[in-house]
Amino acid sequence: MKYLPLCFFLFLSNLLSAQVRDASKLPQLGKAPLEKVIDAMTLEEKARLVTGLGFNSTFNHEPVAGRTEVKVIGAAGATFGIPRLNIPTTILADGPAGVRIDPIRYKDSSKTYYATAFPVATLLASSWDTALVRKVGVAFGNEVREYGIDIILAPALNIHRNPLGGRNFEYYSEDPVVAGRMAAAMIKGIQSNGVGTSIKHFAANNQEVNRNNINAILSERALREIYLRGFEIAIQDAHPWTVMSSYNKINGTYTSESHDLLTTILRNEWHYQGYVMTDWFGGKDPIAQMNAGNDLLMPGTPRQVTAITDAVNNGSLKMAILDKNVKNILSIILKTPAFKHYNFSNTPDLKMHALISRQAAEESMVLLKNDTQTLPLKSGTSVALFGSNSYSLIAGGTGSGAVNKPYIVSIEKGLRDAGFIMNKTLSDLYTKHMADYQVNHPVSKNVLAQIKPIDEIGLTDDAIQDLAAREDIAAITIGRNAGEGRDRKLDEDFKLQDVEMDLLKRVSSAFHAKGKKVVVVLNIDNVIETTSWQRYTDAILLAWQPGMEGGHAIANIVSGQVNPSGKLATTFPLTYNDEPSSKNFPGTPVEKPLNVTYEEGIYVGYRYFDTFNVKTAYEFGYGLSYTSFRYGAVKLSSSTFQHRITVRLPITNTGKVAGKEIVQMYISAPVNQLDKPKQELKGFAKTRLLQPGETQIISFTIDAGQLCSFNSNSSSWIADAGRYQVKIGASSIDHRQVAAFTLPRDITVTRTAKVLAPQISISEIKNNNTH
Repeated sequence: MKYLPLCFFLFLSNLLSAQVRDASKLPQLGKAPLEKVIDAMTLEEKARLVTGLGFNSTFNHEPVAGRTEVKVIGAAGATFGIPRLNIPTTILADGPAGVRIDPIRYKDSSKTYYATAFPVATLLASSWDTALVRKVGVAFGNEVREYGIDIILAPALNIHRNPLGGRNFEYYSEDPVVAGRMAAAMIKGIQSNGVGTSIKHFAANNQEVNRNNINAILSERALREIYLRGFEIAIQDAHPWTVMSSYNKINGTYTSESHDLLTTILRNEWHYQGYVMTDWFGGKDPIAQMNAGNDLLMPGTPRQVTAITDAVNNGSLKMAILDKNVKNILSIILKTPAFKHYNFSNTPDLKMHALISRQAAEESMVLLKNDTQTLPLKSGTSVALFGSNSYSLIAGGTGSGAVNKPYIVSIEKGLRDAGFIMNKTLSDLYTKHMADYQVNHPVSKNVLAQIKPIDEIGLTDDAIQDLAAREDIAAITIGRNAGEGRDRKLDEDFKLQDVEMDLLKRVSSAFHAKGKKVVVVLNIDNVIETTSWQRYTDAILLAWQPGMEGGHAIANIVSGQVNPSGKLATTFPLTYNDEPSSKNFPGTPVEKPLNVTYEEGIYVGYRYFDTFNVKTAYEFGYGLSYTSFRYGAVKLSSSTFQHRITVRLPITNTGKVAGKEIVQMYISAPVNQLDKPKQELKGFAKTRLLQPGETQIISFTIDAGQLCSFNSNSSSWIADAGRYQVKIGASSIDHRQVAAFTLPRDITVTRTAKVLAPQISISEIKNNNTH
């Protein structure tokens, strides 16, 4: 072996010391102005910062003590770190109902990294309780922080345009006010932990079929009033650190390449200060995305890096624009736990968070039917529990909305723990069936894998008759699941499967013949048809997908420990064809749609059903309770609108048990310059837990922004002069109190840029009647 002379080592030592001294002269993120840090970056570093680290096992590598290791295995992506400028790698992870990371690392099963599966967004919205949703967000954000994640890719708040939308469970409501306020509460809760959110999918991402290419064609008014309004509310109220642009096009342009959407509206009109990222592999043209104001391309590819550097060198992308995108990203990195060197624990308080998840589910479930006070049931009641999903609860949806949770409480376990007596023969039969099914149908690691419903057991009439003779009551669970990448089907998904209908009919016939009742639990991802079968039931509890503690939450409502207080944030139609979007969903051509025209315009959900007097199975805002409430006289602060009006009324619990009431305020506007829905939700509030006889005063404030509609001709939000009705009630059609005020003159509330107009004529639904 040859030995190097001492002088070589002295030379090497001096060289390294010089490099350290040179590095120390470089501007450092957090100490130097952002402009100086950006000036010190090479073109390639800038290009790599605006693209993620890639979609594979090395995407979130960062150098640690001279080696490379994975910081958060199973996260969705990461940003490029530049250590010489003190710019760290930041980690981004899914998803809307809980942190989605791998539970096992390096094949070491001695330690797991599970996360809480919280109730899905549609269920949380049914609580109509922003304080509760914020509480969930605080717990959620704690897990984000303690697992070493900087930004969670949530919440999602696209509109429930059509009940077959595959990701509707990730979204809150058909109404932008509910969606916006719920998302704002979630953002505030999560970000209170010093971590970021990414509100998504911006915008008009209302279907999964051909999602990467579909062109949503809609009017400026429908876009502004329905599909952007929720984002506007949440962004301006809660200030999410990032916004995720959607896959689809809007009126011919990919959202991630739309300067009108991402700069004119988002930044110039709404004054957004964070950064915008693409959905994973969203859009086509990285240069158009940079110019549009889509700052970060995820998950990032070498091709995008090369395209950006080449574009700057050939002049097709100005350095000033690239620098602006870099600055937007760096301004958020400054806030992150990674930049602050937070020593994450990998041990969030999962036990406490499970209790929060259970409470959120209990406060949100909707009692759809309860004939002759079928519910609640007394402890000790014997139950014949039917349905595969009674023994295998669907806690949440699939795809990026899935969560690697430590356990799921089934409905069967929840009822047993609450003191109900399960028929052992039936339970054993279903338990074995589920075990066999899971062995033969292992869970796919592909987040976009096809979702197949669990097979039901074939029970003989004699077996059902025997159960009806032995047990006090029958309960049947109907389950549905969906997820990213595909939309639902009409037959045997929106509608019941033949085996489900057959089981329901036979169980109902046998138990009703014995004078015993039948309860149905809906453990579903989104709206299903209920018209054809609800008459066979005595009670229906809508549990949606209630998270990992769902079985306990359902049992607490069934037993009466919790009085159900949830109400629908999305309408259940009588038939699918009653949905106004059913005529053009998912678009044309049918085989692989490229365009979908929103011919229903602003008439989405209850705006359509109420305006055109179309009967529903269960209307928007509907939900039953074990008690009753009286709405006292409503008082307005003025009969003439100037700048704002205050609305006040007392709510009294007139029943025999404690309960909470959701109070909804709708406004009917005069029809003058614009076509109008019959009414629109403008405010809501949930009472505290009121004891029998107790009263709470509820108040709302109406400002000019709640009176206006968008006029596409003048690109402005306007309010027509005339008489406005304020309708306070328990649902969109159950109005308990009505008052009125007058707006003396037309007012223009806000003027906007003329952008995102459709390139073709749209034959939209119109309301030709005044109200």
